[in-house]
Amino acid sequence: MQLSSFAPDPYILILTGAGLLIALVAWLPLALKRLPLSLPIVCIGIGAAIFSLPAVTLRPLPLDYPDFTERFTEFVVIIALMGAGLKLDRPFSWRKWSVTWRLLAITMPIGILAITALGGWMLGLSWVAALLLAASLAPTDPVLASDVQVGPPKTGEEDEVRFGLTSEAGLNDGFAFPFVHLAIALGLATTTGKPWAGQWLLHNVLWEIGAGLIGGWLIGRLFGWLTFHVPADTKLSRTGDGLIAIAATFVSYGVTELIHCYGFLAVFVTALTLRRSHRDHEFNRQMHDITEQVERLAMMVLLLLFGGALVNGLLRPLQLVDVAAAAAILLIIRPIGGLIALAGFKARFSEKITLAFFGIRGVGSFYYLAYGLNHMELTVGERLWAIVGLVALLSILLHGLTVTPVMRQLDRSQGRDPDADDAAPPPSRREPASA
Repeated sequence: MQLSSFAPDPYILILTGAGLLIALVAWLPLALKRLPLSLPIVCIGIGAAIFSLPAVTLRPLPLDYPDFTERFTEFVVIIALMGAGLKLDRPFSWRKWSVTWRLLAITMPIGILAITALGGWMLGLSWVAALLLAASLAPTDPVLASDVQVGPPKTGEEDEVRFGLTSEAGLNDGFAFPFVHLAIALGLATTTGKPWAGQWLLHNVLWEIGAGLIGGWLIGRLFGWLTFHVPADTKLSRTGDGLIAIAATFVSYGVTELIHCYGFLAVFVTALTLRRSHRDHEFNRQMHDITEQVERLAMMVLLLLFGGALVNGLLRPLQLVDVAAAAAILLIIRPIGGLIALAGFKARFSEKITLAFFGIRGVGSFYYLAYGLNHMELTVGERLWAIVGLVALLSILLHGLTVTPVMRQLDRSQGRDPDADDAAPPPSRREPASA
């Protein structure tokens, strides 16, 4: 073979790049553990560098690939929701989850109202576009918030702050969806003139939330029985194969979407129910670990593409007022809404301000905006993507640079050593012969 005819095989390049990406997935979290730097920041930087190369001609702008953007962000979110639900050690109850209800019932509606008003009056958007922007940016993100979430199952890393941020991110994705559908319904009503309120309230709110909760619980019960409670020779926990969590994720999301309810909500409820089936079993750690690995790999691919979109003009449509609005969303609206919700809650002010401040935005916002734009016609799609992209970028930078020192100080204030080795998985638990 002549050297002059040598040309890199794209397949080989893809394999090499995939290997390097997987190596980074395994190594970077360890390297960044004590640094004021987060994995998402590094991923965006790498993506920006790759897509700035002259040889790379792909422009991964979301409006150029609307269906892929919606589906890929959807995939990353549902994996993250399963991981978040499996992490939570705290049993479900209205009283023990009071911090969650405060953030969902008070902080998120405040965010939706405030961002809608900001979009309509300050940014000059139509009220439909402003509402879609608000519905996309009000919920916190379950994907990019791993540094402020609880640790793996049974590691003891579940203080009130980490629990609140994890449970909020798990549930608010489902509860934000009705407002995305409200924006779509209002957008369609302006062109068709058809009534929308009854359909929205009965189907998009009552049915889709109710069926999502019940469907997620039933599927979680089924997988919990198959995993822990069928006769000993065939129970799935004996396989040691944590991939069953991925199976539960896909089945829960697929079945509930087939009956037209909120799959995001169903997946998180499935995860909670599956964990509740045998809360202390070591297999919960195995299910969590495989879910976290898949989530981290998918997240890194998405953030590489996000970095590529940034250097290919994603933020070009921004106006100066949009930058001010993005800062207000992160630094004023979320913190104030969080502190209002936590008024009277029994916690130190340092814990309340941490809960209020770390309202991380990211992949969930990308999904909601992609979904909304794919289901209605808006002429301001590029500007909405620029605003959401800027808010996500600022959130990743702001929260990523502050999360390590803030959470380490929180651990010290609660008597934990942030430099101690990670807790080992719980010891093997022998099952009774009659199980």
